[in-house]
Amino acid sequence: MRQQRADYTLADLRTLPDDAPRVELVDGVIQVTPSPTLGHQDISLLLSRWLLQHAPGDLRVTQAVGVGLSSNTSRQPDVLLRRADVPSDRSMLRPSDVVLAVEIVSPGTRRVDRFATRGEYAAAGIPFYWRIEQDPVHVYAYRIGDRVGPGGERQYEQVTDGANVIELTEPFEIKLPIAEITP
Repeated sequence: MRQQRADYTLADLRTLPDDAPRVELVDGVIQVTPSPTLGHQDISLLLSRWLLQHAPGDLRVTQAVGVGLSSNTSRQPDVLLRRADVPSDRSMLRPSDVVLAVEIVSPGTRRVDRFATRGEYAAAGIPFYWRIEQDPVHVYAYRIGDRVGPGGERQYEQVTDGANVIELTEPFEIKLPIAEITP
């Protein structure tokens, strides 16, 4: 079934019933997102647990919560770090609430996770982005850089990647053994 409209907004998402399927809003089009695989969920859970144990107190770990990137686009990162002072009754975050967005690449989301979301998160100003590939687990870490895209939006630059360990100084001191997030 094809959607008849392409002018939906974040306000329209808020009117969806509580039992609606998991959706994202992309340029005014409501898209139902596929269910993640068990491997995807295992990585998500293990990463969330690791971040809960290591992130500083001013950050909170959240999974699959919508982030309003513009008036007609929202995404649901698989895992994210948000500022601790964001009210707990919110179901949609602003980009300024998010410090790190993480996407775990699955067969049904390869193109979106590798290309689209990275550009959308950078354009919205989310400071850090990780992409995690499966089979084998490999983490790519990015941060907002000084490069500007053709539309004037800031872009991510890759900071590091690895299949053994990821070491970063931002958004906090991180030494993540990849084995700890590998199912």
